[in-house]
Amino acid sequence: MTFEPGMVHPGNHGDDPRAARRAFLAAVVRRPVTMGAVVPSSSRLAAVLASVVPRVGSPVVVELGPGTGVVSAAIDERLPAGARHLAVELDPDMVVFLRRTRPGLDVVHGDAAQLATLLADRDVSRVSAVVSGLPWALFDTATQSAILGEVSRVIGTTGAFTTFAYLHGMSLAGARRFRRTLRDTFDEVLVSATVWRNVPPAFVYVCRRPHRVRPSNG
Repeated sequence: MTFEPGMVHPGNHGDDPRAARRAFLAAVVRRPVTMGAVVPSSSRLAAVLASVVPRVGSPVVVELGPGTGVVSAAIDERLPAGARHLAVELDPDMVVFLRRTRPGLDVVHGDAAQLATLLADRDVSRVSAVVSGLPWALFDTATQSAILGEVSRVIGTTGAFTTFAYLHGMSLAGARRFRRTLRDTFDEVLVSATVWRNVPPAFVYVCRRPHRVRPSNG
């Protein structure tokens, strides 16, 4: 994911963007195979990812791999009062960072491949949207399928799922495999215009109506 300098979200209580950059780079050093990039996402890409978040009602929205919280800010800008926003993060130090800088965010320390269980532990069985910042091209087929199966389960037939890919990475075997897996998993897979002012340029997948939805836990 990429970073746009000078961005401070009001919910951060004035947190220095340089602190977010340092936290992200530290996570890259700890988990270079699963981070997928060396800096967080731009606000422009974050806005496209968050475009499926409902502005009315009492939606439940889940983030996968929130990183330093750039996309979290875009989601919060759309959420109405009474909404619920959860973020699943695998890296323990990033969990600590997010809980410190975004006290209003329900940060869940866990693996996205166990998403339904993590949400069930919080009395959530269905969500309005899942927004992902995970590096899909770095995952093997089994991991991609497992996480998408969990996403399908929690969004059901009415929710939406967004994630992104880097334009330059589409030649990678993992990226091509992921695109095929998306089309095998969802009835609708839309591709956004390229966000050229992201570094590197990226686009967003918007997915709805999983072909097979497993029963929820309750």
